[in-house]
Amino acid sequence: MSLPLILGAAMFGGAGATFVPRVADRLAVPRGTPARITCAHCDTPTPDWVRAGGACRCRPAPMWTAGAGALAAGLLSWGLGASPALLVLLPALLLGVLLAAVDVRCHRLPDPLVGALALGTVLPLGAGAVLAGDPGRAGRALLAAGLCGTAYLLIAILPGHGLGLGDVKLATVLGFVLGFAGWPAVVAGLVVPHLINGPVAVVLLLTGRARRHTAVPLGPSLLAGALAGLLLA
Repeated sequence: MSLPLILGAAMFGGAGATFVPRVADRLAVPRGTPARITCAHCDTPTPDWVRAGGACRCRPAPMWTAGAGALAAGLLSWGLGASPALLVLLPALLLGVLLAAVDVRCHRLPDPLVGALALGTVLPLGAGAVLAGDPGRAGRALLAAGLCGTAYLLIAILPGHGLGLGDVKLATVLGFVLGFAGWPAVVAGLVVPHLINGPVAVVLLLTGRARRHTAVPLGPSLLAGALAGLLLA
């Protein structure tokens, strides 16, 4: 364990996540709707995508994005150490925070963001395994991606599933990353999200913030489960 590495990664994750609120505010719109160009709360024009802090001057910066980015990056560096995979997954982690922020707000996982996550993880990890003389690792990752995607697709087509195709696509990408780490990581990545979402749904019901058929976004739990899988691998 390298304390400087953990602290450096946490600083990177926290600092990078401060740019999430503005982008999330612009992308948290219904499917088929163009990205928002005004603040969702005060209609002030927000033409720029890059802004640290709050999405708009009318609201304070949400602390959870920077906190989540710092905590997740610190844990990831603690679990992976100074490995080439860490260089790939740290930037991907920021995309994960953004996906979680958008999903919480509008129950969507935009395809461009999931696609960017795939490009930023599947290609470098797969190519790295092949170049390192370990193509079997890349093959295992592809198999895990197929299994995770198929499992979630089967759930998505069931009546009353409450699962969207965005969740299926994200689960497929995360399945590749977990498969790259090993089968124990894949199992944890499949189980942990539901261990998280179940209690969350119960709390929302008990506090009156949700009803029996209210959809609970799965994206944040899928991402948290993937992080848990990487730590347990």
